[in-house]
Amino acid sequence: MGKIKVALAGVGNCASALIQGIQYYRKDPPTENGLTTGLMHPSFGPYKVEDITFVAAFEVNKKKIGGDLSKAIFTEPNSAPRISDVPDMGVTVKAGPILDGVAPHMKEAFHVYSKSRTKPVDVAAELKDSGAEILVNYLPVGSEKGARLYAQAAVDAGCGFVNCIPEFIASTDSWAKKFEEHKLPIAGDDVKSQVGATIVHRSLVDLCLKRGVRVDESYQLNLGGDTDFLNMTVEERLHSKRISKTTAVASLIPYSVPTRIGPSDYVPHLKNKKICYIYLKGRGWGNIPLQIDLKLAVEDSPNSGGVVADVIRAVKIGLDRGIGGPLTSISSYSFKYPPVKIPDGQASQWVEEYIQGKRER
Repeated sequence: MGKIKVALAGVGNCASALIQGIQYYRKDPPTENGLTTGLMHPSFGPYKVEDITFVAAFEVNKKKIGGDLSKAIFTEPNSAPRISDVPDMGVTVKAGPILDGVAPHMKEAFHVYSKSRTKPVDVAAELKDSGAEILVNYLPVGSEKGARLYAQAAVDAGCGFVNCIPEFIASTDSWAKKFEEHKLPIAGDDVKSQVGATIVHRSLVDLCLKRGVRVDESYQLNLGGDTDFLNMTVEERLHSKRISKTTAVASLIPYSVPTRIGPSDYVPHLKNKKICYIYLKGRGWGNIPLQIDLKLAVEDSPNSGGVVADVIRAVKIGLDRGIGGPLTSISSYSFKYPPVKIPDGQASQWVEEYIQGKRER
């Protein structure tokens, strides 16, 4: 099959890990026991990870704008671990609109361009000129206006859309209808990690429920040291994030449970490492109490790379098949706040049926 032409809204740590990872898998990485480490789907339908190519990128960081994308992914404040060297990509990073993508306390850390010296490009026009088929939204948490501007640009340019951030677009009826009317697939909202806080927390809750345990209360605390966590030190930017992460867990429980989930603190020396503490209290046989305390430590940005690589290929298949609107299978499997919220095992089965053409979306 041909290449999948992707544009990026935001060239931060997650974009860096995605691009590096794709380059890593292009180099024919070793397999163990016949399996390629880190990939959920070495082949997703007719597409392999190495079929993903990048044709456009938008940023507000003046140190990244005007340079090649291969250099921008390693430019400060990015702190994603180095997975692979990346050769020149021939993609110049363009100035994207700032809007609400930069909180006041993040202007210095993000090295934001001066509006008097730099003018943002017409995103839809750039998407068309680049030949992009899919736009991946990696804007900072809290970018309510920015996320919607890029979603509209995707519609105007005839691109599929992947919404990796906790702004409710794929899960909002008006946006879902807009993409459906234009026969453009959309997947979202708020991407899950491969093995991260949300999927582990969901797995624990699902295990308890299936084993007859009454879940009484739970919380999830997250610490990190990259700009994502620095951005989220302002509570006003966390409204949709808390809804997304809490709903991802609470939607599995058929009754109301005291729950607190979300980013908890910024610890600079952790850099790109994320540490999660999960607590769950319940009652089992004979109404006897039990308690689970779990710690998870991961490199944050690479943890979503494999998931997004699957989502991009799912959206490409949607484009090939002429499907418009939310792709419910890959959205339910890969995002915290999808249009349809179902258990992960069921979502996994839906994805396999979608790949095989047995499920429309």
